[in-house]
Amino acid sequence: MIKVSDTAKNKLAQLMAEEGYNVSNDFVRVGVKSGGCSGLSYDLKFDKEQQENDKVFEDNDVRIIVDKKSFLYLVGTVLEYSGGLNGKGFVFNNPNAQRTCGCGESFSL
Repeated sequence: MIKVSDTAKNKLAQLMAEEGYNVSNDFVRVGVKSGGCSGLSYDLKFDKEQQENDKVFEDNDVRIIVDKKSFLYLVGTVLEYSGGLNGKGFVFNNPNAQRTCGCGESFSL
């Protein structure tokens, strides 16, 4: 299960609307791919369709899809949004990550 904070929900709804997606009907696709300074990096994009091997979650009125491979790395993650002075962006608080890079966009297990 992946959780979505209130600030992340609000920003996702705004960005989805700007790109022609509807937060009530469409999905936020969260995944993991090879790369980044720690070995694995997060991938976040919008999608209108669920694939056969996707797991679907809904938290805080946001529909999230994760492919089976990425799900193993993301169980228990909380998606947050930080808009403070030190930078803006989505933050993945992943309890499975043993090491993260300084930018927070990549991790290792």
